[in-house]
Amino acid sequence: MGRIFTNTPDILPTIEQDDLTNELIALLSSGGDARISLDQESGLNKYFSAPYPRRTLAYASSTANDVSPEAFTHLRGVLAAGLATYEAQLESLRARIRAAYDLSSDVEVVFAASGTDLEYVALAAVLGKAPGGIHNILLGADEVGSGCIHSAHGRYFAGETPFGVPTELGAPVEGFGIIELADVPVRDSEGRAHSSRQIADDIAQEIEQAHSAGLHPLVHVVHGSKTGLILPEPAELAMLAERFGDKVDFVVDACQARITIPALHEYLSRGAMVLLTGSKFMGGPPFNGFALVTRTMMRSAAPLPSGLASVFRRAEFPEGWAGRDQLPEGENPGLGLRYEASVFELERFQRLPIASVAALLDRFEAALVDEVVARLGLRLVRPYAFGAEEEPREHPIEMRTLATLDVSTLDATSGFDDAQRLHRDLALAGLRLGQPVKCVRRDGGWGGTLRIGMSMPQVVRLCDQSAEAAAASLHADMRTIADALAKAR
Repeated sequence: MGRIFTNTPDILPTIEQDDLTNELIALLSSGGDARISLDQESGLNKYFSAPYPRRTLAYASSTANDVSPEAFTHLRGVLAAGLATYEAQLESLRARIRAAYDLSSDVEVVFAASGTDLEYVALAAVLGKAPGGIHNILLGADEVGSGCIHSAHGRYFAGETPFGVPTELGAPVEGFGIIELADVPVRDSEGRAHSSRQIADDIAQEIEQAHSAGLHPLVHVVHGSKTGLILPEPAELAMLAERFGDKVDFVVDACQARITIPALHEYLSRGAMVLLTGSKFMGGPPFNGFALVTRTMMRSAAPLPSGLASVFRRAEFPEGWAGRDQLPEGENPGLGLRYEASVFELERFQRLPIASVAALLDRFEAALVDEVVARLGLRLVRPYAFGAEEEPREHPIEMRTLATLDVSTLDATSGFDDAQRLHRDLALAGLRLGQPVKCVRRDGGWGGTLRIGMSMPQVVRLCDQSAEAAAASLHADMRTIADALAKAR
C-alpha cells in the first residue's frame, strides 16, 4: 500500500486519529494518477481537497470534495470489517448503483479511476464499427475538462496510469487505432452559450463528414457542464438519433452527476452510454467514475484494446465484455473505497423526497442572490443560451445545485488568472469554491468567475433540518463567501 500518510492539519476533531484512520487516508489517496496525491505539508491534493473530513466551508462540488464525516465513519467500519475481494466488492457496488438509479439488470456498470479514464470506455464500445476508425465529437472541451482532450483521442492524459505505469502524455493507447477528434464549441467568442439547435446542426455536419471519411461518429452529449449546460437538449438529441439511426453512437457526459432518474433512463432508452463520477455532486472523494452501458451496446463492442491493460483491472469491466479476460486480475482497494463512499452518499440522497430537495434549492438560490449576488453587484452566468430563459424549467432539479458567478467586476478578480489565484488563496484559508471557468469575456480577455455548488451530503444534512434552520445556515454561509470576496476586492 505504501507509506502511511499522517499529516492532516485540519481534520475534524471528531474523527479519531488512529491507525485505522491513517490506513484509510492512505488507501483513499492511492490507486489513481498524480492528481490524487496528497501534499506532504498541507495534506491536500492538487484541487485543495482531501479524503477526510476537514474544518472547512466548502461549496466546491463542481471541482472536488472533502469526504463527509458520515461517509468517513462508514468507510472506517468497512475497512475495520475487512475488505472483500475486489471483484466481489465491485459486483456489490454494481447492484447498489442499479438499485439507487432504479436500473434494470440490462444496464451494465464499468468502473474507472476518474471521469477522464471513462473516455476510454466510450471509445472501446464503438471500436471497429467503421473501417476508417472513430470520429469522436466532443462538445466544449473547456466545459468538461482539459484531460478529456487526450483521453477522447485515445491517448494517455497523464504521466502515469492509476497503477503507476509510466506513460508519455499524449502518446496513443495501444489498440485504439485511428481516432479523429472534433471539438464543437458550446459558447461563442464572447462566452455566450450556443442554442441547442445550433449545437445539433454542428453535430450533424460532423456526423456527415465522418461518414464521408469512412469513420464511425461518437457524439458526446453534455448533461451538466462545468457551468450546468445541457447540450443538445432531448428534442434535438431525438432528432439526431432518428436522422442517423445506427450510423451514430452517443455518450452522455453527466460526470457532474447532476441528473435525475427520469433523465438518466431516457438517455439509456436511446441506447446511449452515460458517464458519471462520484466525486462531484455525489460528494464522494476524488477520483472515481463509472459508465452505465446497455447490454446491447456491450455485446456489440469489439475486444478491448490491449493498451487498456495498463489502465483497468479485469473486475472493473462486467463479465461478457469482449476482451475482458486480457485485463490483469489485480485489485485497487483505494478505488474500491472511493466508490464505497460515493455510493453511500448517492443512496442517502436518493431516499430524500423530491419536494424536500426542491424546497431546499429555493432557499439556496434565495440565500445566494440576497447575500452574494445582490450585495456585491454580481451577475450569475445562466446555464442556457441567450433568449432561452424558459429552458431551466426543463433541466433536472439537481442542476439547480450549481451556480456560476461572474466576478469580473471585482477589482481582485477582473481576469481569469486573478480568479484562479483567489480561488487558491481562499481554499488554503479554509473556504473552498468551484474552480473558475472561461465563460465571461472582459476587455478582450477571459474574465473572472467562481462557482458555488452544493453536494449530495450537504443537501442531505440541510434537508434534515427545519426550513428555518436550513435557511439560516445557507444565509450564514453565503455571507461568509461574500465577506471573503468583498475583502479581496
